[in-house]
Amino acid sequence: MTERGSATDLRLRSAARALEGVSELVGRLVSWLSLFMVLVTFAVVVLRYLFDLGWIAMQESVTYMHAVLFLAGAAYTLRHQGHVRVDIFYRRFSERGRAWVDLLGGLFLLLPVCLFIFIESWEYVAQSWAVREGSREAGGIAAVYLLKSMILVMAALLLLQGLASVLRCRLLLGGVIERLTDDLTGKKDSA
Repeated sequence: MTERGSATDLRLRSAARALEGVSELVGRLVSWLSLFMVLVTFAVVVLRYLFDLGWIAMQESVTYMHAVLFLAGAAYTLRHQGHVRVDIFYRRFSERGRAWVDLLGGLFLLLPVCLFIFIESWEYVAQSWAVREGSREAGGIAAVYLLKSMILVMAALLLLQGLASVLRCRLLLGGVIERLTDDLTGKKDSA
């Protein structure tokens, strides 16, 4: 490997690590929403059935947390290869074969679909912001526009994680890392 190649590989590693760091941070932060959803749902049930109290905004907050958890957590799930694969051949491929499938899938499916979702959702979200769209329910959360903004956040986060995955595939195919799951710090894995 040449010095120039090493510098390029170092930049690719750094870029992939930074992009994956975004997915990791956001995923870990929004994972707490699952606990809050359980607690709020429990509170809604207790308040309703024991005290005959209820607030629409409190009930809607569970929907908001659910949406944020799944939309913002999609990139984290992709980073940890937690999405469902329907490919019966993928697991039989060598590490390089998997890298090619992931590279081509990322370049020709994931990244274009994320861009499409982002571009097509922009006007939808912008209209919601323009009127500061609120809940249709009396007493509901007056921030539907924020919820709809999560579509753009999801597309952007998946796009970033998709780029990180493409870079990871490039590093493997270039012989810089041995497995798609290798640490990108540049240190050799002990495994």
